[in-house]
Amino acid sequence: MSKSPITCHVLDSTLGRPGKGVKVYLERLSSTTGGAAAEKLAEGETDSDGRCTTLLVPETKLPPGAYRMRFETGAYFAKDGRPTFYPFVEVTFTLPNRPDQHYHIPLLLSPFSYTTYRGS
Repeated sequence: MSKSPITCHVLDSTLGRPGKGVKVYLERLSSTTGGAAAEKLAEGETDSDGRCTTLLVPETKLPPGAYRMRFETGAYFAKDGRPTFYPFVEVTFTLPNRPDQHYHIPLLLSPFSYTTYRGS
């Protein structure tokens, strides 16, 4: 099964389970410096396994440049009545000139910390 060229996976490390129902937005930035204008490319929501694999159609070729993925973590924690220090998490990254490559962005999440890395 083909999937979006950019996918993500949210894991709730406090509860030890997938982060189901986290809204996700993908944007392309006009520059790699701070304060860049953003163009919304896609939005989605993590599934029962904490994954969002349908942001873009599989055939999408993304040009090199800066991108940002925004995770609506405040709304996710609010569903369970849990306070959080981070109302949202933004992960900014650059794509090289490899239009056929897949990029995966995992987010390990708790109410008062988060970690991300370049996944496979």
